[in-house]
Amino acid sequence: MRKTGILALCAVLAPQVAASYGVRLSAIPEAYWGTWVPAAEICQDANKSAIVLSAKAYVTPAVSCAVDYVAETPSPKGPIYSARLQCSNLAGEAPKKVVNLIIRSGDTNQISMGPGFDSLKPYQRCSASGEVRRP
Repeated sequence: MRKTGILALCAVLAPQVAASYGVRLSAIPEAYWGTWVPAAEICQDANKSAIVLSAKAYVTPAVSCAVDYVAETPSPKGPIYSARLQCSNLAGEAPKKVVNLIIRSGDTNQISMGPGFDSLKPYQRCSASGEVRRP
């Protein structure tokens, strides 16, 4: 009888614990859509090293990626997103490759992105006119 009670309690609590660790999304959240650059000066010539994020795409001057899914995980400083991408070289020379991308919000119009937490780099959002957006 005691084992049955413990199993029933685990069955009730397990889904709640699992749900608190993250949510699976079908796209990159709209707040992160736009053109991102590592330094403000690059917004004027964003073709060199800009990253463009949209709902279902991650595009750089070298690769174009389609978003398979995005996992949202809560953290004390706001949500952290981990996107699973299918990428291909824009030159079309290599087969598609699966890539993970972590996106962490920073200050207004700033984020950090990279394939892992140890390689996150800061980026600033450019406006449509090529200027860095200010808070």
